[in-house]
Amino acid sequence: MSPAASLAAALGAASPAGSSAAGEGAGRAVLRAAGLGPKTLARVPVDARQVLVVKGAGPDANRGTARLYTRTGAGDWVPGSARPTRNALRGWTDDHRSGDLRSPAGVYRIGDAGGLLPNPGTRLPYDRSDEFAEGGTGFAGESLDTAFDHVLAIDYNRVAGVSPLDRARPLGEERGGGIWVHVDHGGPTHGCVSLARADLVALLRELRPEWHPVIAMGDGERLAR
Repeated sequence: MSPAASLAAALGAASPAGSSAAGEGAGRAVLRAAGLGPKTLARVPVDARQVLVVKGAGPDANRGTARLYTRTGAGDWVPGSARPTRNALRGWTDDHRSGDLRSPAGVYRIGDAGGLLPNPGTRLPYDRSDEFAEGGTGFAGESLDTAFDHVLAIDYNRVAGVSPLDRARPLGEERGGGIWVHVDHGGPTHGCVSLARADLVALLRELRPEWHPVIAMGDGERLAR
């Protein structure tokens, strides 16, 4: 079985309802192909046909790589191009807290988009708003003016199906929130993931809401669990 077919079998068997021995074997192939271990795969919903894997360079690193995997009608998982990313200044955490300057590792839905600029062609719900305007500078002294031209909300401590600007925090304010994929501004983030503008626009155009996309993000060690 090819790694792509193994990935499809593993995600199809990752339901909490149970998995077959074949699914467990496929999970090992996924670990080799995409860096996702059995615990991570178990959190990927069965209905997800798109998985954005964001793999950080290390637990305390603020750079990494993103790759979108899409499951075809035949059941094969096809990897997209690798795209450089940045994340929070201090790396990753399993227990994100407001102000800790770490990105929350885990598997989350990604179904709502928005930005200061008009919809660049995504099929996802898109909220164009002046409220995305951002000023000031980042950790490297870089301008943040264009950081939120386009954003993709990560469903960490938020209500799904609403604008990325929504302030509701189901887990409480102390657990942080407003975790997005946004335009890279040339330095690390407070908790978000950033992509080069062209890469983010391409990603937004690739995502399909009917395919229930999710993001699996963290450093390699966490993803491989």
